[in-house]
Amino acid sequence: MAIQAYLTKTKKLSGTNYAEVYKKAFGVYSQIKKRTKRRPYIRSKYFKKDKIFLGIFWQHLNEKLNNKDKIRRVKYFPCAIELIQNTKFEPTSKENPNRKSEILHRFAGITSEKEIFFVQVKESKTTSQKYLISIFPF
Repeated sequence: MAIQAYLTKTKKLSGTNYAEVYKKAFGVYSQIKKRTKRRPYIRSKYFKKDKIFLGIFWQHLNEKLNNKDKIRRVKYFPCAIELIQNTKFEPTSKENPNRKSEILHRFAGITSEKEIFFVQVKESKTTSQKYLISIFPF
């Protein structure tokens, strides 16, 4: 079965240094953050309008040591937000091998510049809460 990828209208962020790319991506995140007093989230069409919380992504990103890798991932943040909000395509889902209480959903997307990227969402089996944990290009 071929993987279906959502085609985003959003362009990936431009820039070569981490501070400049991070500032743009965090600006997008800040807009989302302003809408709630609690944990920032977006709603997903695929998960029947369930909330996808965004905070873990930034923690995960800061654990990455390599700045080049951080830049590579952050550039896709606006595309990932659009993908999560609008895609109805089935992700590849599997149980987290490190934690049996979690399911990892991996969505495929294509930017308006025709670049393939993936978005990983973690779902807790016990609480059914979902978190954006990773964005990475193919």
